[in-house]
Amino acid sequence: MTPTEFIAFIRSHPLGVVATVSPDGAPEAALVGIAVTDAAEIVFDTSRSSRKFANLAADSRVALVVGTTEEITVQCEGRADIPHGEAAQRCRDAYFAQYPDGRQRAADPDIVHVRVRPQWVRCADYRPDGGGVTERHW
Repeated sequence: MTPTEFIAFIRSHPLGVVATVSPDGAPEAALVGIAVTDAAEIVFDTSRSSRKFANLAADSRVALVVGTTEEITVQCEGRADIPHGEAAQRCRDAYFAQYPDGRQRAADPDIVHVRVRPQWVRCADYRPDGGGVTERHW
């Protein structure tokens, strides 16, 4: 899966399961609304009081699964951060393009946008005419 294919897939599948690591090392997962920038960065919003925010503040490693309604899915792993400056604007623009109502949530000072920069991507396409399984390190 190329970055262009990745971006197209994420834009057509706006929900994903994000997995983080708790302070005691246990996995924690949550379904989130996601968007993607033209630079293949995944963006989601969350509350500063959420478990995932606390987990990511302590350990930036994250895994996501996108695509659960068809026989094609994308898994990725990477590092999460809270972008600043131009990167923050780029991420918010991508998120608001996917979720226009996100602007209302963003007015709450407790809401933050998280950026995930994938380092490993696996696409499993089990449809009859699908491409099988491909993995890439970015």
